[in-house]
Amino acid sequence: MKDPPEASVRRPTQGPAPHRPGSHPVPHSTSRPVPGPRTAPLRFGYGTNGLTDLRLYDALALLADLGYDGVGLTLDHMHLDPMSPELPARTAKLATRLERLGLTVTVETGARYVLDPRRKHGPSLLDPDPAGRTARADLLRTAVRVGAELGAHAVHCFSGTVPAGTPTDAAWQRLATAMVPVVEAATAARIPLAVEPEPGHLLATLADFHHLRRVLGDPHHLGLTLDIGHCQCLEPGSPADCVREAAPWLRHVQIEDMRRGVHEHLPFGEGEIDFPPVLAALAATGYQGLTVVELPRHSHAGPELARSSREFLREATAGLHQTAARPTQPSRATAPAKAKDTP
Repeated sequence: MKDPPEASVRRPTQGPAPHRPGSHPVPHSTSRPVPGPRTAPLRFGYGTNGLTDLRLYDALALLADLGYDGVGLTLDHMHLDPMSPELPARTAKLATRLERLGLTVTVETGARYVLDPRRKHGPSLLDPDPAGRTARADLLRTAVRVGAELGAHAVHCFSGTVPAGTPTDAAWQRLATAMVPVVEAATAARIPLAVEPEPGHLLATLADFHHLRRVLGDPHHLGLTLDIGHCQCLEPGSPADCVREAAPWLRHVQIEDMRRGVHEHLPFGEGEIDFPPVLAALAATGYQGLTVVELPRHSHAGPELARSSREFLREATAGLHQTAARPTQPSRATAPAKAKDTP
C-alpha cells in the first residue's frame, strides 16, 4: 500500500499530553513499547445501538441495574440526535443522568442513516463530494463536543468504504485531509479520538490504522478502537495477540463473538472466540477505558442479551489473574482473512 502524498496534508497541532484519569500516554516514536506485566480491572459497557427499541433513559437504567460500568452511546435520532437544535440541552441533561447512575460513557458515531436517509453510513470521510466529506467531519466534531460535555473517555469513528472508481491512493489522501480538523477538535477538547478498523472499509486492519497515524504525524489524541470480533474476522494474529499489539494506542474496545472471515456480530458463545485469554491480555495492558458489547443487529432482544452478556463476561473474567499468568499459544494464522459481510 502506497502512502498518500503528505505535503498537502495539514498536520494537526501537537498539544501537551494531558493527564486524564483512566488514560495512558501515547508514545510518539514509531517503535512499539512492550506493555508491562500490570493488570487492571476491566470495565464493561453495552452499546445503545443494540438497545434501539428502548428509550435512552430506560436503556441506561437497565444497564446500571445489570451491573455495567458504562455505555457506548451511538449518536442517532433514536437516543441522542446530533442534528437536533436541542442537542446542547439534551446533552447536559444526559450528563446529569449518567452521573446519577454511576455510568461512564464512550461516544460512538456508527449510526447508519444519521446524515443521509438513503445511504447507509453516507456520506463518509471518503465521499467523492467535498461537501459530503465536510458533513461527516462536522458530525465527528459534534461528537467530540458531546463527548467532552459527557466526560467520555473516547470518541469513536471509522473511515468508510472506498467509493467505486476511487484509486486507493486518492482515498487515503481524502481520509487524511478530512481527519485533520477532527483531530484538531479532539486535541482542543483534550479527548481521545479512537479510529476503528472496520472490515470492508479503507481502514480495515491494525496495519491500516498505523498507516493513517504515520501520515498524520502521530498526533497524541489519535488512538484506536479495537473490535475483538473484527480481530477474529480479519487479522492474521489471534484476538489476544491483537490486544497486545494494539496496547499502546488503545482508547476504546468493542467486544462480541465472531467467526473467521465473516463480518457478523454474534452473541457470546455463537462464534469462535476463546474469550478468557483475550480478556486476560486486555487486563494485562492496563487499559482502563470501557469494553463495550457491540450487537447492533440484535436490538429486538436487547434487554435479554444485555443481561446474558453481562453474566458471560462476569464468568469469563472470574479467573482472570490465573489466566493472565499462563503463557498463550502462538497464533497459527499467517495471513489476514478476507471478510465476508452479512446482509
